[in-house]
Amino acid sequence: MTDTKQFAGKIVLITGGTRGIGKALALSLARQGALLVLNYKQNDAAAQAVCAEIEALGGRALAVKADLEQAEQIEALFDETQRRHGRLDGYVSNAAASAFKPIMSLNARNLDRTFALNVRAFVLGAIRAVPLMKNGGRIVALSSYGSGRAYPTYANLGAAKAAIEAWVRYMAVEFANFGINVNAVSGGIIDTDSARYFYEKVPGMPPLAGVLSKVPQARAGSAQEVADAVQFLLGPHASYITGQTLIVDGGLSVVSPPFHEEATGPLAQPARPSR
Repeated sequence: MTDTKQFAGKIVLITGGTRGIGKALALSLARQGALLVLNYKQNDAAAQAVCAEIEALGGRALAVKADLEQAEQIEALFDETQRRHGRLDGYVSNAAASAFKPIMSLNARNLDRTFALNVRAFVLGAIRAVPLMKNGGRIVALSSYGSGRAYPTYANLGAAKAAIEAWVRYMAVEFANFGINVNAVSGGIIDTDSARYFYEKVPGMPPLAGVLSKVPQARAGSAQEVADAVQFLLGPHASYITGQTLIVDGGLSVVSPPFHEEATGPLAQPARPSR
């Protein structure tokens, strides 16, 4: 991201834009000159703090409170965006949450809420965003490696993320004539409040340190690393990329048991070669 102010004057709406990956992306785009609309659900103080950080960078941001599980509040979010700016250049569907339970412990409310926030909100938001992208634009949805990998308690959210990736492909085809590219970014284990909750609060979850040892890069990713991938897809260098899911996971999705790091003797991972 070496271009100076490559997002100057661009208007980008980010759901869940005041914490984690959304916040990292918002600050990066602000440094590049973007005008931001940041959706959040309930923490007014955090939203205002992020806006203050953006203003300190010389940028501008509008924080809009909206519960994306409610269709009418999605409408209100985009109504306010249209009222303030009249158009949109980028829409990032980042807000996510779910109930982390084994399948047999899920109930109708768990399923409905996860679908509403993760899938329905993305689709309804895209439907509102497209008419505002008068000169073309970019839509990016956040996914996760649970969309294609099965692990404990993640079925509800993983299935929703898989649906999001399918919607991305369909949108990419239908929106191409409007000059709109649609892509997803799939994060692996990312060092955010959400990941810490998952590994520290969900009963029975194995320790994070042991899980990270299976990742080829042997570490969690950062919110900034995922935000950088989203920013790339929003920017001018991704003009011929659409309908894709960009994976940012330190190599996690390409390994399987037996794991290299568990091998011994002649199969043990070699030390870095010296010259």
